[in-house]
Amino acid sequence: MKTVLVTGANGFLGGHLCRELLRRGYAVRAFIRPDSDRRALNDLPIDIWTGDLRDTTNVRAAIYGCDYVIHAGAMTQVNPARSRLVMDINVGGTAAVLAASVQAKIERLVFVGTANVFGFGTKKKPGDERFPYMGKRYGLDYMDSKRMATDLVLKAVRDEQLPAVLVHPTFMLGPLDYKLTSNALLLALYRGEVMGVPIGGKNYVHVDDVAAATVNALSLGRIGQSYILGHENLSYREAFTLMAGVMNVRPPVLPVPVPLASAIGRASDWKQQLTGQPAQLNSAMTAVASDGHYFNVTKAIHELDLPQTPVRVAVEEAFHWFRTNGCLVSN
Repeated sequence: MKTVLVTGANGFLGGHLCRELLRRGYAVRAFIRPDSDRRALNDLPIDIWTGDLRDTTNVRAAIYGCDYVIHAGAMTQVNPARSRLVMDINVGGTAAVLAASVQAKIERLVFVGTANVFGFGTKKKPGDERFPYMGKRYGLDYMDSKRMATDLVLKAVRDEQLPAVLVHPTFMLGPLDYKLTSNALLLALYRGEVMGVPIGGKNYVHVDDVAAATVNALSLGRIGQSYILGHENLSYREAFTLMAGVMNVRPPVLPVPVPLASAIGRASDWKQQLTGQPAQLNSAMTAVASDGHYFNVTKAIHELDLPQTPVRVAVEEAFHWFRTNGCLVSN
């Protein structure tokens, strides 16, 4: 039986990765932070290893005896936009995993990045893996750190002959989001907390599809190649209407043009500077929401057998999971 080390195993995607690996007959070693939320791993027959991704000695020990590594561990914080910890973990942690993987001569490493390390496009001409990074404009350490980590992986492939494949999910939806990451948007819509509709949009994908393609990348895909894992390109108005319809609530209707979004972002930044506490938004977040982050996922469909579950199904399953787990409150 082949063993896979999964970093970030207790995260939204990580929990689905562990289940997919077990379903296919792999043994799983889960690398998680000490005292972190383990609910996504409850009752799974896996080996749990605790530590800090920046601790090179511990990372080497965790990888010892494993055949594969799926490096999904990262800090996804975007508020505040600048964070030394985000940089340290996403870049330094990736460097530690890469060095240990080279030393252990693992059979393959799958690095989980984000589609935002590539340039986005329009609905008519979506961005793909050839589009250069455009995220510098936002001033988000999360995006910048993931681009830097991606470059580290490519360098290890080139200079150290590391057998690595890179996958880059878009905006994931689905059940088992114990930490309330991307699915928090659904709860905000359900509770009537989303006041307006930004003019931008993004690509959405079922988390199970991402997990399936990521595990496929242990044997499929070309070394040193990147694959965007996504499905449907939707404007925020389209997405909010779909989500609200599934949850049987009214979608927001007030448009938020770029000047208004920018003003809200600046006001949020000033509030943070005055109080020392992050506001609900920041100028980087409102700038992102004003752009259309649309992507073409044809490469991953052809080379990684990326499934294409309708986004409506992902929303339905996420909402059902929220309901059955007592996460909903009345409007």
